[in-house]
Amino acid sequence: MSLALGSLALLVGAAFCAGLVDAIGGGGGLVTVPALLALGLDPHVVLGTNKGQASFGAATSLATYFRRGGLDRARLPWGLCSGFVGSLLGARLVLLIPPAPLRPLVLVLLGAAACVMLFRERLLGARGPGSNSKWGLGLLGFALGGYDGFFGPGTGTLLIAAFVHFFGDTPTRASGNAKIINFASNVAALLVFQWRGSILWQVALPMGFANLAGANIGARLVLRHGDRMVRIVVVLVVIAVGTKVLFDLRG
Repeated sequence: MSLALGSLALLVGAAFCAGLVDAIGGGGGLVTVPALLALGLDPHVVLGTNKGQASFGAATSLATYFRRGGLDRARLPWGLCSGFVGSLLGARLVLLIPPAPLRPLVLVLLGAAACVMLFRERLLGARGPGSNSKWGLGLLGFALGGYDGFFGPGTGTLLIAAFVHFFGDTPTRASGNAKIINFASNVAALLVFQWRGSILWQVALPMGFANLAGANIGARLVLRHGDRMVRIVVVLVVIAVGTKVLFDLRG
């Protein structure tokens, strides 16, 4: 498939914005998936190509948080393994079942994520200290990794909210820890889609490098400006993704 230079430039710009947003509060797919759909591609090719380019940003975000001490390294093994296995199953399933029935559920999940971020102190106060259970982390990685492989919108946002509420992380710490599972789920889904020949690498590669650049800037902004930036971006992403899902349902 050959693309006009203007179309490719728009996709690269969308990927840069997606990487920036995703590194801060999740939701980068909201930018890139509609951009790829506008090309008239098969939905599975859209999802596969999106995972191909998103993996670049996920890798650089994880590396930036890791180098700067912005995540809990003890969570790496369980987070990576559980996210990888869950996403493998989810991505395999999406090639068999259309994801449309999940869309109403996404609204509920994203609404819950917004409430957690807006009322974090009250919710954490009611629950007491956060958990560091490896089994809890494994379940979280498997569930949301599977969701990411199968459908995807708002996965990073939901991961941040889950780390805040169930593990007692600050939003900044949660954003870093979310990248562990998010990276693993992106790589697993990429492998499945590549196996099925559903990735257009001539599109995914230039988008991927732009996504990488945006993700690097986004991760640095979070580590510099902290919780307030994460909260604002998460809530904006929740509103945007919810609006898109409602629009799709009406269509």
